[in-house]
Amino acid sequence: MGKNKIEVPVMSDLFARGERPEYLFWVGCAGAFDDRYKKVVRAFVKILTHLNVSYAVLGKEETCTGDPARRAGNEMLYQMQAMQVISVLKGYEIKKIITICPHCFNIFKNEYPDLDGNFEVISYLQLLARFVEEGKLRIDKTSLKNISVTYHDPCYLGRANDIYDEPRFILNKLTGNFVEMHRNKSFALCCGAGGAQMFKEAEKGDKEIFIERTEDALKTGASVIATACPFCMTMLTDGLKYKNREEEIKNLDIAELVAQAMDL
Repeated sequence: MGKNKIEVPVMSDLFARGERPEYLFWVGCAGAFDDRYKKVVRAFVKILTHLNVSYAVLGKEETCTGDPARRAGNEMLYQMQAMQVISVLKGYEIKKIITICPHCFNIFKNEYPDLDGNFEVISYLQLLARFVEEGKLRIDKTSLKNISVTYHDPCYLGRANDIYDEPRFILNKLTGNFVEMHRNKSFALCCGAGGAQMFKEAEKGDKEIFIERTEDALKTGASVIATACPFCMTMLTDGLKYKNREEEIKNLDIAELVAQAMDL
């Protein structure tokens, strides 16, 4: 296997051979279709492969969880999409799901049980933090030690699911120069895309939310804004472009930073 060539196991192939991987890796719509977020998926897959994690993806059988439909108020479409997903997951006897999107994480964990979709749902940050704690994931701090990093809390990881410590634990392992925004953790400002805002025109006001949040990040003086959500990445990248700072300040996902530190 070459450094850039990774075979991603597909659930239907493994299932046909009688194999049952430990985890389903739920790629999500952004990971499947958004060119920028595909890079995040690749980085995380490289880490999973490096650690010999037992996982598979659904591939062409993966469809939307229904989260955007429900957030936008189309409950009927949500339930149709969710029931279809639950049927596929149960068909493959899936017990554990890893997500890289907080919106997928939240709906699987907190809303699917109402439709009899009961799974152990794990954010990729929880998994990475556990691997670091167990010593399986050894991060070389030298590659990022002089780089200042700030972190934007996604609403659906932070306030919705209380996942604050894991991303900071990982980032403090990666760099000796981690700096918080003045609004952080439960007081962090939304990126402006949540609740299906991503898919509608801006409402009346003096300033867009994503610009306000980008300004929070810029005030830290950090050269990298770490994110952990496709919505947040889109909005903060747009914010950096709006401020003409995209050349000097990078917006990278935590999985990308870990893969970079591991030279994967």
